[in-house]
Amino acid sequence: MSPRLLTFMVAFAAFLGPFTQTVYAPILPELGGALRTTPFLINLSISIFTLVLAFMQIIYGPLVDRSGRKRTLLAGLAIYIVASLGCFLADRIETLLAFRALQAVGIAAGAVVAVTVIGDRFEGAARGRAMGSFQMMVALGPVVGPVVGGFVGEHLDFHYVFLLLAIVGAAALLSNAIWLRETRPAGEPRAFHPAQYLEVLGNRQGLAIMLLSFVQYYAFYNYLVFMPRVLDAVYGLSASEKGLVFLPLSVAVVIGSYVGGRLLGHWRPRPMLLVTALLNALSLLLFVAVAPLSLVALVVAVTAFGLFLGLSLPVQTSLLMDLYQHNRATAVGSYNFFRFMGMATGPVLGSWLFQDGNLGLLYGFAAAAFLLAVGNAQLRFRRG
Repeated sequence: MSPRLLTFMVAFAAFLGPFTQTVYAPILPELGGALRTTPFLINLSISIFTLVLAFMQIIYGPLVDRSGRKRTLLAGLAIYIVASLGCFLADRIETLLAFRALQAVGIAAGAVVAVTVIGDRFEGAARGRAMGSFQMMVALGPVVGPVVGGFVGEHLDFHYVFLLLAIVGAAALLSNAIWLRETRPAGEPRAFHPAQYLEVLGNRQGLAIMLLSFVQYYAFYNYLVFMPRVLDAVYGLSASEKGLVFLPLSVAVVIGSYVGGRLLGHWRPRPMLLVTALLNALSLLLFVAVAPLSLVALVVAVTAFGLFLGLSLPVQTSLLMDLYQHNRATAVGSYNFFRFMGMATGPVLGSWLFQDGNLGLLYGFAAAAFLLAVGNAQLRFRRG
C-alpha cells in the first residue's frame, strides 16, 4: 500500500471519532421527541460520548504500545460497530446513553493508533505531510458529521444515522484488517505501569504542547457553542445563515492542517508552533474587538482563528513523535486526552463565563489562557 493511502486509511478511523460526536446534532430535537426524553438527557448523549472519548485515550495509549497497533485498532472498531447497532436499535434514552458510551470506548482507539502508525512509518518532512493529512481528516469530522446526519435524518429516520455509522465502521474494520501491517518496533514490549504517564508528563516540552492543545480546543469549542448566540443576539441571523458563518471556520481549519504539514519540511517546528499559536491567541482578541461591530469582520476573525489552529496541529503531533521515541502511543493518548478535555471544558466553563452575555469575558479569558500557554511553551522550548 502506498504511504498516502496508508495515511488516509488510518486517519479515517480517527475521523470517525469527531464525526460520530456531531453526526446527529441537527436532529437532536427529533431524537428527543422520539425517545420521549428531556433536552438535558438528549444533549447528555453527546457530552457522555466526548468525556468517554477523552478518558479512553489514557487507556489506549499504553495498550497500543504493548499489544500492537493493528490488534488494538481492530478490537476498537469491532466494539464501535456493535455499539452503533445498539444505538440503531435503542428505543429508550437509557439504552442510547449506554451504547453512546460504548461507541466512544471503541472509536477512541482510532486517534491513538493513527498518529502512532504515522510516527512509526514516516520521518522528517514526510512525517509532517502525513500529520497534516491526518489533522485535515480529523478536522473534517465535526464539519461533515452534521451535514450527513441532517440529510439522513430528514430523508429516512434518525435511527438510520446509527446504522450508517455501523456500516462505515465495518468498512474501516475490513480495510485495516486487510491492508494495515503492524508497525510497532521489534522487541519485547515493556509491561505497562501507571508511572509511564508520569514519565510522559515529566517531559516539560511535551507537557507544554499538551497544555497548548487543551487551550486551543477549549477556545475552538467556545466558538462552536457560543458564537450562534452572538450571531442571534447581535445580527439576528436565521439558523441556515448561522451555519454559513461556520463554514469559513471549518474550511480554514482543514486548509491550515493541510498547509501546516507541508510547511514542516521548510520551517523549524518549534518556532513555527509558537508563531502560529500566538497568532491563534491574537485572533481571539480580534474577535472580541470586532464581533459587535461588523459581521464581515467577525467572519474574518473567526476564519483567522481556524487557519492558525489548523497550521499548528500537524506541528504539535510531529514534535510529539520526536520527543517520545519509545512510548509514542502513551504520549499520543495523553495528548488526545488534553485535547478532548478542552472540548468538554469549553462549553461547561464557557456557560458560566457567558451567563450575562459578556462576550469580552468569555473570549478574553480564552485569549489570556492561550497567551499563558504560548509563553509556557516558549519557556520550555528555550530550556530544552
